[in-house]
Amino acid sequence: MSTRIKYTDEPLGPMTVIPDFLPPPEELVFREEAVKVTIALSKRSVEFFKAEARRHNIQYQKMIRRLLDRYTEHYTTPGAVTPPRPPRRGVNRSRA
Repeated sequence: MSTRIKYTDEPLGPMTVIPDFLPPPEELVFREEAVKVTIALSKRSVEFFKAEARRHNIQYQKMIRRLLDRYTEHYTTPGAVTPPRPPRRGVNRSRA
């Protein structure tokens, strides 16, 4: 260390008390309901996420989950209902 800080017992001057703006601890827990799935990913993708996770000291599965969550948030409109898919071409649904 270069120089030591010398503390003194002097008045600090006028102060302003601000309201508490921090959320309570229970709101800091970012746990959402999770569903376990099995998915086959390309070796290239898994190697990429593992390398990036190592660089950022995080689990690669968590990185993938966050990516999917962000994608979902981006393409989901609150309160929107996903429209039904159109019928596939070449399939005659009128016959029973």
